Amino acid sequence: MNLERIATDFAGIKMKTPVMGASGTFGFGLEYKDFLDLKQVGAIISKGITPLPRAGNEGVRIAETPSGMLNCIGLENPGIDKFLSDILPKVRQEAPDTTFIANFSANTVEDYGVMAAKLDVDGIDGIEVNISCPNVKEGGIVFGTDPKAAAAVTESVKKHTKKSVIVKLSPNVTDITVMAKAVEDAGADAVALINTLTGMVIDTRTWKPLLGNITGGLSGPAVKPIALRMVWQVANTVKIPILGLGGICTGQDAVEFLLAGATAVAVGAENFVHPDAVVTVAEGIDNYLENRGLSHVSQLVGQLKA
Repeated sequence: MNLERIATDFAGIKMKTPVMGASGTFGFGLEYKDFLDLKQVGAIISKGITPLPRAGNEGVRIAETPSGMLNCIGLENPGIDKFLSDILPKVRQEAPDTTFIANFSANTVEDYGVMAAKLDVDGIDGIEVNISCPNVKEGGIVFGTDPKAAAAVTESVKKHTKKSVIVKLSPNVTDITVMAKAVEDAGADAVALINTLTGMVIDTRTWKPLLGNITGGLSGPAVKPIALRMVWQVANTVKIPILGLGGICTGQDAVEFLLAGATAVAVGAENFVHPDAVVTVAEGIDNYLENRGLSHVSQLVGQLKA
């Protein structure tokens, strides 16, 4: 790869390539070291970190669907203290020069601020805020479906960190541009979209839901057209950078997201099919640029002729 041609600055976060490993599909990066060279990864986005350890949901947690998959893992993770004391040092030892972004969530606006403060440490290059979680103080409404709640979380996070703040948006809303504008006005440095779509599978042998949590998040190639449309809509609404994700499997897929207005992209479900996908997608972007006679990936961003 020609790293000069694809090196990217995303909301002040320097990356060797514009391709990240999406949260929840790339572990903490260490899980993939036997399958690819972590030095060639644009950025590792950690699996979701929460204030306390979580065991995740019981029962079946993953189901294959046509051109995709449903998951209801339930944010299984060791908690922020274990992450900071044990996992982050190992990541930095194994991949000292690879950009690392910490994804996290909480159940109250205040706890989002506490988490942001704890993650404001060396070794973390940026933070991704998962707002697809219930607000336990407001009757369980999901932060990511209420513009005021999403803005409140963003403001709380921004007050407690010097890191670049990426807010990850849920597609399970009537108008995603309203959510994007709300977090931009609240100070977000960038937005990521889309998170998974809510779906379900029914076991016709038992007449019961297949997933232990009944519903789960749909990801994979099936969601790509929806994700692409939403990225384009948001790109025409906000001025902050966009991280595009949702069904990206190839360099060609990534180029579509860049043309739609994303500055960088993340690979999710495809990591389970091809563990080196983060690197091959970056190579695909680089090959596309070379074939088109373009000198830098930034020449693609937002160039859709619509």
